[in-house]
Amino acid sequence: MTSFEDLDALSSEELHDRAVKHARRHLNVRFFWDLLQYTPAAEAETGDLEVAETDVARVSGQVVNAIEDNPELRDAMRPVYIDYLLKHSRA
Repeated sequence: MTSFEDLDALSSEELHDRAVKHARRHLNVRFFWDLLQYTPAAEAETGDLEVAETDVARVSGQVVNAIEDNPELRDAMRPVYIDYLLKHSRA
């Protein structure tokens, strides 16, 4: 089983890659839906308020931003990736 400490030691890029890969492989739509909900807040945290506001208004922008590997969002989304990987520990 993977521990919080093991996952927290990984880079944000590795967390993103593992979480998205697992969710894609298992067709976990719920994970991607959760990313859609968290993405505007993560964008606001990185200082990109304009994109956050646009994403709230346009779901299609959120889908792209949630799934793509966006270096600016990786750190803000770390808690989401860690939580998901802990729940699916064979990632």
